[in-house]
Amino acid sequence: MMNTRIVLVGVLAAIVLGLAGGMAEADVFHMPAGQTSLQFVTVGDPGNAPDTRETNDASQDLGAVAYSYQIGKYDVTAAQYCQFLNAVARTDPYRLYNPNMAMVGRDHFGCGITRRGATGGYTYTVVAGRENLPANYVGWAAAARFCNWLHGGQPASGAEDASTTEQGAYPLDGVTEPAALQTKKRNTIAKYWIPTEHEWYKAAYYKGGGTSAGYWTYATRSNTKPSNVLSATGTNNANYHGADPARGLTPVGALAASPGPYGTFDQAGNVWQWTDRGAWIDEAHRALRGGSFHDDADYLAAGNRFNDELTFQYSGLGFRVAARANSPRKSMIRQSR
Repeated sequence: MMNTRIVLVGVLAAIVLGLAGGMAEADVFHMPAGQTSLQFVTVGDPGNAPDTRETNDASQDLGAVAYSYQIGKYDVTAAQYCQFLNAVARTDPYRLYNPNMAMVGRDHFGCGITRRGATGGYTYTVVAGRENLPANYVGWAAAARFCNWLHGGQPASGAEDASTTEQGAYPLDGVTEPAALQTKKRNTIAKYWIPTEHEWYKAAYYKGGGTSAGYWTYATRSNTKPSNVLSATGTNNANYHGADPARGLTPVGALAASPGPYGTFDQAGNVWQWTDRGAWIDEAHRALRGGSFHDDADYLAAGNRFNDELTFQYSGLGFRVAARANSPRKSMIRQSR
């Protein structure tokens, strides 16, 4: 009997260790200790006036949103995106992973996600110490598939199909080319989505406190150009191009005393961020907002934006997620798949 008990205890211990080591269901709302969980802030002041400073055409004014909503407090991190890849990308037919993510070191600016194995058995890990960097080299289509995965409750395993990445917030249905992707509009039932340009802009620049409060120029609650000193205590700081062109990414929220008006971080600098359905942009493109560590301070300002095709990926580009004002959150991690 003693030997049997020892064996059973050993088996149970192995199961517990396996769950602790990553066999448990992915849950980006409850990341392991030391890693940033997916968090949201509420953007209120519904029915606010648009920003009229930059244009002479009211149809091009940005920032007016008629409803309350939530937006990511931080960009989606490398560790969060890695959980997504391990759940759905064992084969990865839709190129959710970009090998450049693994390129780190001076003059290489990947977020540190590495891939091992062969197709059908791919596994993903994050280089130690880079877990809280923003995920980069992520195209609009990959970001939309991440939102579909969140919408579906973060299935712990499965192919990239209707149950994981192809239905939910966006009816993607396996399309990968820009011409086909541009027809895919967000479902009204979406629980999580890529913020529209109006939603992103309001969260970054609207002063809040009413429906005609006005707008900041920078997403650090300032009309003065931010400093690019990387300080957790200095106010009005952002990660943008300066004296050291090889600076690279910084952990989300590292500039802790430089939040936006609703409590977001890094909407100025670090990485450009995808938006959805921008104003006065053709269907084949989406607006990119916020500037990056590659860029000068001018690109961080409210009046500046880029746009690109929906499959575009590069080192200075990531994303954050929006959600309903009352969107559900996981309260526990299920221990089965």
